[in-house]
Amino acid sequence: MIYWSFSSLKDFINCPKQYYHTKVAKDYVKKQTQQMLYGTEVHKACEGYVRDGAPLAKNYERFKPQLDALLGISGTRYCEHEMALTRGREPCAFDSETRWVRGVVDLLIVDGTDAYIVDYKTGSNRYPDPKQLKLMALMTYEHFPEVQSIKAGLLFVLHNTFITEEYERKDRFKLWDNFLPDLKRLEVAYNNNVWFPKAGPLCGWCPVNTCNFYRER
Repeated sequence: MIYWSFSSLKDFINCPKQYYHTKVAKDYVKKQTQQMLYGTEVHKACEGYVRDGAPLAKNYERFKPQLDALLGISGTRYCEHEMALTRGREPCAFDSETRWVRGVVDLLIVDGTDAYIVDYKTGSNRYPDPKQLKLMALMTYEHFPEVQSIKAGLLFVLHNTFITEEYERKDRFKLWDNFLPDLKRLEVAYNNNVWFPKAGPLCGWCPVNTCNFYRER
């Protein structure tokens, strides 16, 4: 059974060989970078403020206007909300043995037939990738059958930038087309146990130092 998430599929697309060593064989481990640790801290701060009203640390107070705007949206708020689907695209528990795909949405607001999805970002806003929003929308439609329309956005908190998209329930089958070709490649790799390396600008950060494309930073 193949399990996947947005991040794991992205890892496979970036380099099948690294994916194999870190996700399948698990003989190499990706190290946490300072940027990743900072991102985790910011996510926790935003979650605490939006969910519990916890005060923001002084160095995060600049995010308050952006978060207050989210608090102004009516509806039931779900912070760090876990969702999963079976291969038949039925909703299931996050840790279910029948799961096929799963993910965690930073902030989900459900207001009757409308929903809002927000993903906090601490990196650059130069090349936004909204595919993560599409996957969260697809899972929201299955877990919340009353939802018909979704407004979603990548909130780049360091840049005060909000990249938005809108979806309708009737279009959810088209949304799956954003993932199915890559999922087919992933399935073929598993079935044939073939994991080709892929050279790229992130090779210097790859933990698989036995790869021919590996280079010291």
